[in-house]
Amino acid sequence: VGLKHFIDFFTGPNFWQLLRNTLAISMLGLFVSFPLSIIFALLLNEINLTPFKKAVQTISYMPYFISLVVICGLVTEFCSSQGVITDFLVTVFGIQRENLLTNPSYFWAIYIISDLWQNLGYSSIIFVAAITSASTELHEAAALDGASRLQRVMHVTVPCIMPTIVTMLILKCGTILGVGFEKILLLYNPSIYSTADVISSHVQRLGIEQAQYGYSTAVGLFNSVVGTILLFLSNALSRKYAETSIF
Repeated sequence: VGLKHFIDFFTGPNFWQLLRNTLAISMLGLFVSFPLSIIFALLLNEINLTPFKKAVQTISYMPYFISLVVICGLVTEFCSSQGVITDFLVTVFGIQRENLLTNPSYFWAIYIISDLWQNLGYSSIIFVAAITSASTELHEAAALDGASRLQRVMHVTVPCIMPTIVTMLILKCGTILGVGFEKILLLYNPSIYSTADVISSHVQRLGIEQAQYGYSTAVGLFNSVVGTILLFLSNALSRKYAETSIF
């Protein structure tokens, strides 16, 4: 059929909405979750009490190993009209009492916060590992020169883990359009399609539920091609300006 399916997707009424939602959720995750995982790793490294540090790490890692279905079930329950999160927002901010997952304006915040809760600890593991390889001699020299703990973090620890940060950022950029449909599928409903429907959920709905296999395959291919281009582009920019790249 040539480019028929691609043309149908690009000229369809939902194309810009799908692209906006996918980019918005991905960029929010990139600009919120990614820096916070680095900050969390840096804070963990500054804890000197080993038992407390291990307890914090264990508690922060636990949500990652909970089934996504259970996580989404908890989010759905907490965000219901009588849920604890809804009660808190009604009491503190005076919002209208409603099921938060039926209001399109709340979906992005709910998605990012729940994703942060589930993945923050696990995402910080690679940065914690990178920090342990930082030179202790540099820290000792900085301390002798009168540098505060914050100054040692900013001028010793962060530069030491910068190659790891850049590598992870490049990989993140390559998956900007790769918002998974699993969590979206478990949380969204027709009333919030305007902000919740992304490219992967669109492909799943048309390919699996409506059996439009050719169309969904074309959309999935577009998603993969754009992701590959972004990966090469971010790698080239990193190699040019940060002198660090993955290939």
